[in-house]
Amino acid sequence: MTRTLTVFSMAVALAAAGRANANDSWITTKAKLALLTTDGLHVSAPNVDTVDGKVTLHGKVETAAEKTSAEKAVQKIDGVKSVNNLLQVVPEKQKHAVDAKDSVIKDRVEVSLKKNASLKDVKVASVNKGVVLLSGKTTNLVDKLQAVETAYTVDGVHSVASEIESSEN
Repeated sequence: MTRTLTVFSMAVALAAAGRANANDSWITTKAKLALLTTDGLHVSAPNVDTVDGKVTLHGKVETAAEKTSAEKAVQKIDGVKSVNNLLQVVPEKQKHAVDAKDSVIKDRVEVSLKKNASLKDVKVASVNKGVVLLSGKTTNLVDKLQAVETAYTVDGVHSVASEIESSEN
């Protein structure tokens, strides 16, 4: 009886740990989406780590106000217990941005999205002065994040907004 109870206790503990890891993954994905799609926020190369609901942010922003805004956006996500904001402030004049025509940016983003079969239903709805709006559907939140990250890495893209629908939202 004791052995059965011990095995049962271990199974419950492992299941809880699995849920915690899944929850941390969900928080990380939602945080990255928030960093990449929040109006007025331009996070370059965002990296988010989550352990037991404690989120650490890495990357670059243009102003101290954006750093604060990024932290606030992540704090709003369900399950976030705390945010360690390690974003670096790098002013725009220190960046070497490539200005490209919107039509060229749109073509580049579409080509990048086509390289990933799981993003076949994601489309570039519009591009306006380097701001890309994605639409369409993905089967999960990870693919939605992948689409936003893919668009964000294209030369000339200043920010990405998303109207992508996923079953996990």
